[in-house]
Amino acid sequence: MQDSKGGAQPVPVPKARQSSRLRWLLASIVAGFIFSRVWLQIQTRDDYTLCSRTTSIYTVDETQPRVQCISVRDGRISAVGDEAGISRNWLLNLLDYPFGANRWRHIQQEHVIVPGLADAHAHLLQQGYKMQLQLDSAKSVQEVIERIKAYIIAHPDVHADRDRWIEGMGWDQTKWPGAEFPTAADLSSDPLLRGRPILLLRVDVHASWVSERVLEILGPLPSEVEGGSIIRDASGEPTGIFVDNAMTLIPTPPWTPEQYNDFFHTAVAEALKFGLTSVHDAATDPDAVQFFKTQAESGKLPIRLYLMVVPFSENFTDWHPSKIERLENYGLHERLNLRAVKLFTDGALGSWGAALITPYSDKPDTRGIMRSSPETMDQLIRSAWQAKLQVNVHCIGDRANEVVLDVFEKVLAEETRNGKLDISSFRPRIEHAQILQPSDLQRIGKLGVIASVQPTHGTSDMWYAETRLGPDRIKGAYAYRTLLEASPQKVLPLGSDFPVEGVNPLLGFYAAVSRLSVDGRSPHGDGGWFPSERLTRAQALKGMTLDAAYASFTEAELGSLTVGKRADFVVLDRDIMEVEASEILKTKVVATVIDGKVAYGHL
Repeated sequence: MQDSKGGAQPVPVPKARQSSRLRWLLASIVAGFIFSRVWLQIQTRDDYTLCSRTTSIYTVDETQPRVQCISVRDGRISAVGDEAGISRNWLLNLLDYPFGANRWRHIQQEHVIVPGLADAHAHLLQQGYKMQLQLDSAKSVQEVIERIKAYIIAHPDVHADRDRWIEGMGWDQTKWPGAEFPTAADLSSDPLLRGRPILLLRVDVHASWVSERVLEILGPLPSEVEGGSIIRDASGEPTGIFVDNAMTLIPTPPWTPEQYNDFFHTAVAEALKFGLTSVHDAATDPDAVQFFKTQAESGKLPIRLYLMVVPFSENFTDWHPSKIERLENYGLHERLNLRAVKLFTDGALGSWGAALITPYSDKPDTRGIMRSSPETMDQLIRSAWQAKLQVNVHCIGDRANEVVLDVFEKVLAEETRNGKLDISSFRPRIEHAQILQPSDLQRIGKLGVIASVQPTHGTSDMWYAETRLGPDRIKGAYAYRTLLEASPQKVLPLGSDFPVEGVNPLLGFYAAVSRLSVDGRSPHGDGGWFPSERLTRAQALKGMTLDAAYASFTEAELGSLTVGKRADFVVLDRDIMEVEASEILKTKVVATVIDGKVAYGHL
C-alpha cells in the first residue's frame, strides 16, 4: 500500500500474531532467567565426582574396600564405584551436570583417598596452649632453661613484666641424664628467670614443675594431698614438682578470651594440616564447652568435635551429670556433639603415678596414685550411667583398670538382672587401657567395654616401661592386638592424646603397624617392640576412622566412604597401605575435606 504522498503504508499486524510474539518474548526472558539461575547454581555448588586412575580409594567399607571413584552431593557421599559405572548413570549426570559442566576430577597417579581421620583421644585447646612454649624435645634441664630465656627475649611484654606467668609444656625427665625430676631451684639458676612465676607441665600433663616464685605464692602446703603428691627433698621441703591432684594447688591464671581464640585456631590449623576431620576432646571443662558452642553457633567450627565433659568440682558434691547439656549435631554446620563424661582414676607411668597392684620395679616404695578411690569411682560412674551419658575413664595402671572394670561389671550385672541391658546404647570406654592383667585383657572384651588406645604412647614409653613394670607385668601392657581381638565388636579406636604426643595421626598409624620409633628402632630390634601386638594396616586405618566413629555413636554418619554418609575424606600423596613402613611418616596431606568442602589443601 501507498499513502496519498506516494510513501509506503505499514502493514497492520494481526492481534493474534502480536500476542504470540509477546508470549515468546516473555517466555525467552523467563527461560533466560531460569537458565542463568541454574547455571549459577551449577557453577557454585559442591557436587562432584572424584576418581583415581586405579582403585586408590580406601573406603573402610567391607562391602567395597577399594574403589575408583566417589561422588559427592550436598556434602554427602552419593555414589561409590568405578568410573565407567558412575558415568553410565546418564540421568544423574544430565540433572547434575547439564550443558556439559565438568565436575569430574582425578587425583594424581600416586595419590590415595582415605576416610576423614579421627583422633579418638586428644585435647584440642591444650595443643594450642603447648605451642606457645614447647619443651618436648629438650634433652636436659639446661636446654629447658635456654628455651624459656629465648621465649622471654622474643616477647617484650613478658620480658618487661616479671610478675607475668610463664607457662610451657612437654618436659620429660626420662630423656635427661640421670632421669631425675628437676627442681624449682633449677629455674632460679639464670638471672633472667629468677623471681618469675614459671609453670611447666610434664609431657603427660600429670606433673607440674614450678619456680621458687610460685612456691612463695603458694605459701604453706599440706603434708599430703589425696590422689596426688608434692615431691619433697630429704629435709621435707617441696622441690617444685607437683603430681596429679596436687597440681590443683597451683593458682594458675585463667585463660583470657584472646588465649582461647589463639589456642583454638592454632590447634585446628595443625589438625586440618594432618588430615584430622574429627577430634574426641577428652577432658572438656564448662568454660571450654561454652567456647566451642559459640564457635559452632557462628559457623566457625571447621572440624568435628566430640566432647567428654570432666567433673568441675574437686569433691564432686556439685557435679550432677543429669544437668549436663547434651549437644547433638549442634551449630550452624552440625559439627559439635556432647554426650559423654571423662573421669580420672590414676596418673601416668612416666611420673610413677599409674596405679599398680604391686610396687614399681624401679621404685618399690610406691604403687602409684589412685586419684579417685574405688568408692568414688563407683559413685561417679553410676551417676553418669543413670544420666544415660557415655562414661569414659582414664586408666593407665593395672590397679586402675581392675577397679574400673569391677565397677562396670557390677553395673552391667545389675542392668542384666533388670532386663534392660543394651551395651551399645552406653558404649563405656576405658581411655588408655595401658597396663592390664591377663585376665582383665579378656574381661574388658567380655564386658563389651571399649578400649580407647594411643599407639604412640607405646613407642614413647617402650624405652623405660619394662624398667618400671618388670619382665612379667610388661606382657600385659600396650597390648593393642590382644585388646582388638578380645572386643566383641572388633573395635579399637585409636588416638594420640595430643599434645602429649604429636598431632599427626600417621604417627599413630606407623606406631600401631610397626611398634618402632620414628627412626626405626625398638628395645627388641627393627622387628618392633613386642611385634605380636602390631596391628595390620587395615586394622589401624579402621581404628582411626570407623572404630573412632563407633566410639562416638556416629558410625551411621562418619568413618567410611559409604553412600549416604558425610563426605569427610583425606587425599594423601602416597599409599600408606602399601608403601614400606619407613615411608609412612614421609606422607603429606594433599587435601582435607569436610562435608565435601576443602578445609585444607586443594583437590
